[in-house]
Amino acid sequence: MKLIAITIVALLTSSLVASSLMTDATKAGLKPIPSSTTELLKLIDNPKNPITPKKTELGKKLFFDPRLSKSGFISCNSCHNLAEGGDDGLSAAIGHKWTVNPHHLSSPTVLNSVFFDSQFWDGRDPDLEKQAQGPILAGPEMAATKEHVVKTVTSIPAYVAEFKAAYGDNVKIDFEKVTDTIASFERTLVTPSPFDDYLNGNEKAITTAQKKGLKTFIDIGCATCHTGIAIGGSMNAFNITATYKYQNVGDFKGDKNGMVKVPTLRNITQTAPYFHNGQIWSLKDAIKEMGRVQLGKKITSKEASSIEDFLISLDGRKTNISIPNLPASTSKTPKPDIN
Repeated sequence: MKLIAITIVALLTSSLVASSLMTDATKAGLKPIPSSTTELLKLIDNPKNPITPKKTELGKKLFFDPRLSKSGFISCNSCHNLAEGGDDGLSAAIGHKWTVNPHHLSSPTVLNSVFFDSQFWDGRDPDLEKQAQGPILAGPEMAATKEHVVKTVTSIPAYVAEFKAAYGDNVKIDFEKVTDTIASFERTLVTPSPFDDYLNGNEKAITTAQKKGLKTFIDIGCATCHTGIAIGGSMNAFNITATYKYQNVGDFKGDKNGMVKVPTLRNITQTAPYFHNGQIWSLKDAIKEMGRVQLGKKITSKEASSIEDFLISLDGRKTNISIPNLPASTSKTPKPDIN
């Protein structure tokens, strides 16, 4: 009888601790991806560019189509590879004519980017629709023009038919319509994780070590910046308590107020190298450097390992995206230009 009583007390204590940790996580500003499809759609949809199956399927083709670039070689997926972490795994993005990003900026992941408060490292664009325009037109990236994009799409009858199916027979296929369609697809790139299952009520969704790591993450102060559904994605000051040891790699200093977009921690194990200029390859080292630079704390190896355990619980379940079959070019389709 005594053994049974002890067991019951242990179970109740364990449940209370788990519930308390959930509460602490919520109070710290961490939010789960909703388990309800209806609730999720409310978060990711854009009333000005509503998500529809036909639109997202067309957007996926355009996302993978390198013909939108001047060279006919670079697609959105080149820098935001959906086969891995939604980025390119490079310290600095490489674009047209093998040009390294002039500011030595790495490509942020496109996965879960719909939850970001703003887009780009300097937060200059408010949403994915606006963001999708930038890389296509940027000289060091896809190096295209609006005219090139429109001429490419409208020269391919299958694309014209799909635009009509998605938007209606009277659709005007302009540059903004193309990028809105790409953004519609990108809005669906959401990866729910075991951590979301945990915050949504399943106490067994993450391990004991991951729960301890979550507590360490909160107690040390990581959730000061890494909050919300994206576990990041908002603008914040950088170099608060010290200067990032690789600050001199590239000339990026944030927006006009020195603010930098906080990277999402979702799928962080798959998005090395870390920081805006991709100078740290070890997740533990990145955690320690963030503690020094942002919190003024010396994070121990034990604490870093514990936080890393938690971050593993943010590895999400990706939608099984097959590479689309792209429609054939015609004699009117612009030829690749590698100059």
